[in-house]
Amino acid sequence: MIGTNPHWDQFITAHRWAVLTTLRTSGSPVSSLVAYARDADDLVVSTPGRTFKRTSIERDPRINLCIVNDQAPFNFVAVEGTARVETTRLLETTRLVFENIKAFGYEEPADFPGWLASQARVILRIHPERVYGVIR
Repeated sequence: MIGTNPHWDQFITAHRWAVLTTLRTSGSPVSSLVAYARDADDLVVSTPGRTFKRTSIERDPRINLCIVNDQAPFNFVAVEGTARVETTRLLETTRLVFENIKAFGYEEPADFPGWLASQARVILRIHPERVYGVIR
């Protein structure tokens, strides 16, 4: 289970969109919208390898992932933790993310391994340390 509240854990499992916040060298936060998936008690994000997300996580692994639903009343669960960049098992782990967003019309590219390589994609593996939220 992620966190100590079963309602928050279920919310994390049921949703797929989040705002990932990492830290600049100055310490100021920077956020971006991401699709994520659950991999046991970790969360994973697939991203092109040359993004600021990767660079900032390699420098400072502290993150916040704020998971939101896509309709009112706009509940959220925030996950604070650390992330690491993975460059192995990309096919299997990225497939988890595509599986989580397929209901929104996203499909794996026809040449999935080629697509991963052409973007030098990596996985951001998030290890939750603190979980909180508001579910109405």
